[in-house]
Amino acid sequence: MLLSELLEKRDCLLADGATGTNLFAMGLPPGHAPEAWNADEPDKIRANYQSFVDAGSDIILTNTFGGTRYRLMLHGLEDRAEELNRLGAALARQVADAANRPIVVAGSMGPTGELMAPLGRMTHTDAAAAFAEQARGLKAGGADVAWIETMSAPEEMRAAAEAAIAEGLPYVYTASFDTAGRTMMGLPPELLAGVAATLPVPPVAFGANCGVGASDLLLAVLGMATETGVVIAKANCGIPQIRGDKVVYTGTPELMAAYARFARDAGARIIGGCCGTTPEHIRAMRLALDTSERGPRPDLAEITAALGPLIAPPAANTESIRHVRRRRRA
Repeated sequence: MLLSELLEKRDCLLADGATGTNLFAMGLPPGHAPEAWNADEPDKIRANYQSFVDAGSDIILTNTFGGTRYRLMLHGLEDRAEELNRLGAALARQVADAANRPIVVAGSMGPTGELMAPLGRMTHTDAAAAFAEQARGLKAGGADVAWIETMSAPEEMRAAAEAAIAEGLPYVYTASFDTAGRTMMGLPPELLAGVAATLPVPPVAFGANCGVGASDLLLAVLGMATETGVVIAKANCGIPQIRGDKVVYTGTPELMAAYARFARDAGARIIGGCCGTTPEHIRAMRLALDTSERGPRPDLAEITAALGPLIAPPAANTESIRHVRRRRRA
């Protein structure tokens, strides 16, 4: 359990940045499955992993975020789910093993894209089977840990965690708190730690990723009970803006460096970037963490003064939350 071992030795670990946006910069065509490049463009996938190792990441996530058969079905690749996950992990394993320091290979497991019953047709059994197929591939490729990320439904998080446990992989999970301070399915940050309470193996860590901005993500981290476990913060690189046919993220290396310090002070012990975060941003975050000490817990006013206002504050969009709750009770 390399991740747990590193956490015992170090106060804070640095994860990587974006996968999709960096692959688009390498020429991934719009609408193309990033996971297909694990087989078709292995040198580019290795190069993306290597860029984050060179920038100072301790943890690199595999190019398998959409690696369940449900997501791959959109590209006619559902029968290659286990293969593409194995290749994505194996390429990361090659880069990690060649590094001059310990690097954790984290097998990225994103949502299926299906609604869980009773809101949708996805049963717990279906979800667990899809995640188990993915976890088998990741383990076969050499992943150290299952990295369950960008989730919104507790039921789907549990199904993915059960699959990781069944395959003998330690796991973490993160949610995206992008709907007025909650996930799309209404889960607040303070209840995230309890998602795995009924599972036979606890997570190595839990936390927040993606979302709508660094300030919003840090507010979610402040709402988590850090004393109950290791907390992850993996924010988008500033605010996404649509410019023409492209999505551009506004975060500078300086902004992400400040975010990294705030995340550590808020209690996070694993810190990284999500959409839009390049190796240049990670390098600035590495320097910021290495040249400063953990400070006092910040308040929201300090965070927003430095990083910008909340994009989806908890007091806003309450009608949307009520709508989600009504649907869940129906």
